[in-house]
Amino acid sequence: MNAPDNTDDTDGTGMTDEEKRRDQLTSAPDAVESDADPRIDVTHREGVTRIDIRDDADVRPGDPTKEPPGR
Repeated sequence: MNAPDNTDDTDGTGMTDEEKRRDQLTSAPDAVESDADPRIDVTHREGVTRIDIRDDADVRPGDPTKEPPGR
């Protein structure tokens, strides 16, 4: 048996990471397409990776009973 060829960014499922993410986030019984909208921005620069929570993300980390600063 040969190992799968992963040169096209897929695994044995034939799905990319983004397709698997969308599939997982929209498979719940009450899920809607917007559940798979991006929530973070990742920037790679000069050996540094920066992860920012998007301002338009519906789901954000932190205390859900308090407004985030600047809102």
